[in-house]
Amino acid sequence: MNRTVDVLVVGAGPAGLAAAARLATAGAGRVEVLEREATAGGVPRHCARPGFGADALGRAMDGPAYARRAVREAVRAGASVRTGVSATGWAGPLTMDVTAPTGLERVRARAVVLATGARERPRSARLVPGTRPAGVLTTGELQRTVLRFGPRREHLGRRAVVVGGDPVARAAVRTLRAAGVEVAAVVTGLPSPAVAFAGVPVLAGTVVSELLGRGRLTGVAVRGEDGRTGVLRCDTVVFTGDWIPDHELVRARGLPLDPGTRGPVTDHGFRTAEPGVFAVGNLLRGAEPALVAAAEGRAVAEAVLERLDGRPWPAAGVPVTTAGPLRWVTPGLLGPDGAPLLVRPERRLVRPVLTVTQDGAPLRRERLSGTLVPWRSVRLGTRWTSGVDLAAGPVTVDAEE
Repeated sequence: MNRTVDVLVVGAGPAGLAAAARLATAGAGRVEVLEREATAGGVPRHCARPGFGADALGRAMDGPAYARRAVREAVRAGASVRTGVSATGWAGPLTMDVTAPTGLERVRARAVVLATGARERPRSARLVPGTRPAGVLTTGELQRTVLRFGPRREHLGRRAVVVGGDPVARAAVRTLRAAGVEVAAVVTGLPSPAVAFAGVPVLAGTVVSELLGRGRLTGVAVRGEDGRTGVLRCDTVVFTGDWIPDHELVRARGLPLDPGTRGPVTDHGFRTAEPGVFAVGNLLRGAEPALVAAAEGRAVAEAVLERLDGRPWPAAGVPVTTAGPLRWVTPGLLGPDGAPLLVRPERRLVRPVLTVTQDGAPLRRERLSGTLVPWRSVRLGTRWTSGVDLAAGPVTVDAEE
């Protein structure tokens, strides 16, 4: 079946739903959202904790409530949100092949917004050797298991080890404890954990070197920076953090990927190298909080509406790269007026001096008053990138302590 829509949004998480709501409200025509999961709302659906803003009465919302509100706002605005539907590939520049419960479809759009989000890197991608027993999870899998089955021991085990040291690891510890699972230890390669884990032993500067057990996990082998090894007995291990964008559709279309973020390269309007194709949210880099992703979803609407009005697709801007102890920067392209930047460091930086240069000439240099950490981005306003010369070379963001 062939169909045509005005805007096709792929992914019904915070970014995709926010984009759909804003576009439908602005009169963008037929706005359709595709979500491969059975329920829309994205990762927040599994996060039963506060931290997702407030409702109309000022009460703190948890993730499921936030997700329900995002879906309601998109639908009330006039967007069509379809669940259990997967975009499987491209049939043309703005045409996607889709698999739905009713069969195969081919959907053509005037604009496509990719909002497929990010996922935690699984054990296999972390190259942790050993057997393949049950009881090996990521945080997302843990939360989905609890949501679907509740705190049942046959799914969660009795004793767990959590791998990671940032706020996501703390969320995994809380989920396990709430389900009645003993947390034997938190293992982190960081020299010290980013957050406190009250009552849980923390093995800092330590990595999981092997998974043990057949059928069900029986333990994990660990190795410290000093070379010492040991075994932690457990029947569940949860790998947390280490996010990677869900960029399969981006790669299938041959769009350039940023080597730092592994997400698609975009400009300040979230435009990719393909005219009419936009990318927002944690597809750009894994991962920012839901409120940040949703803000990007709302922000992309302006550029999408310009596309629908027939505005020409801008020429590629000046590339932005990082140097020194910085991991990545977005957006990856800058126009003549500059744009705000999100920057993430590789390691903790205390009151660093950030510099932005182009062809060696300084655009801005400033010492920050706070501390940069690998699990949180810092936002640099447009003043940092004003004065970019479109005829010159790449812009580089660097940091020094």
